[in-house]
Amino acid sequence: MMMNILLINGPNLNLLGTREPEIYGNKTLSDIEKDLTKVAKEKSINLECFQSNHEGEIVDKIQESVKSIQGILINAGAFTHTSISIRDALIGAKIPFVELHISNIFSREDFRKESFLTDKAIGIISGFGISSYSLALEGIIGYLSSKD
Repeated sequence: MMMNILLINGPNLNLLGTREPEIYGNKTLSDIEKDLTKVAKEKSINLECFQSNHEGEIVDKIQESVKSIQGILINAGAFTHTSISIRDALIGAKIPFVELHISNIFSREDFRKESFLTDKAIGIISGFGISSYSLALEGIIGYLSSKD
């Protein structure tokens, strides 16, 4: 059976490539998704990509994924620091997830150092730029493969 992984990107990540390139780099979200989908396909993994600036849409997507997704990669953006509803959706879904961030959230403003997701994630990748996405993918694949 092919492994299905969901990549969720939260608010403002649709602006990658133009938003604060000194922090987030020059690649667009579309570039990242294409690159990551290619890597996943080479590993016989189906990667579904989803982005929303709306908290409820992210919650809905997580809830809809319960029967079809084996693992989640989530860059919740600013919702990392504010969203109990996304946290609760991830807990309720019982789907293993990796929290990821392009920048090192622990070396930035104090309000960014608090995450509502970290203690429930199987792991966190933070601060490796765009490579955080491929590192998170490798991490979830390794985790899920070890559970077989």
